[in-house]
Amino acid sequence: MSLTVSPELLKKAQNGKVGHDEFIACIAESLPYAWGMVTRLVGELKDGGEEGVQNLTVPETEEQWGQMFRMFSSDSMRNAIQRHFGVRLAFQNCCKPGVFRPDAKDAYEAFVSPEAQLLNQDPTLVNC
Repeated sequence: MSLTVSPELLKKAQNGKVGHDEFIACIAESLPYAWGMVTRLVGELKDGGEEGVQNLTVPETEEQWGQMFRMFSSDSMRNAIQRHFGVRLAFQNCCKPGVFRPDAKDAYEAFVSPEAQLLNQDPTLVNC
């Protein structure tokens, strides 16, 4: 299961009335490792002058790996997080997501290029 959804929030979803902040809170509470990593990267991006920042910390547990996969493989979660923080997310693998300024065309395009994906390969992370 991707998210831990309270009965109240599930009922709201069934009625088509889930607010953005409620969804964001559900993501943050359900995926604390992934949420913390994105929050950290957003902070680094806002504190620096770069067009984008990348996570270079490899998750230490299966649970952390799973949270990264679940967060970044969901279009609805990714889109909500991008709106919430006003950034653009990109994903090469579960230990190397990137956070970019919305207008960061060159840095974003370089990060999502086939060359960047191929250069990002690490034999020790074959099963990540």
